[in-house]
Amino acid sequence: MMAFRVLLAAILATVVAYTAIVISNHGMNLLPVFFGDIAKMEWPGQFNLDFLGFLVLSAFWLSWRHHFSTGGLLLGLLGLFGGVPVLCAYLLGASVRANGDVKVLLLGRKRAES
Repeated sequence: MMAFRVLLAAILATVVAYTAIVISNHGMNLLPVFFGDIAKMEWPGQFNLDFLGFLVLSAFWLSWRHHFSTGGLLLGLLGLFGGVPVLCAYLLGASVRANGDVKVLLLGRKRAES
């Protein structure tokens, strides 16, 4: 579990640093660029569409893990728009709360115990 947490922390730090540089160089103009690339039907758009699928799956899993409660739905939205920084931070915290139990980490305590 420690290797997984190190990986999560490394991904989180790398993406946050990279994002800060991109924002400082290009501003917060993500959505028009993101969807504009998809509309062009070229490789950057294909990557963005593929990534959007991962974001949707991440949002769904976060919401599902919290039984589609209000908090779970809000967490899912945060994951959809926050991407890998939100998911990595969430998984870091959840892995600590799960005490290394992967079943609890993936399913949540309530589902894992049933």
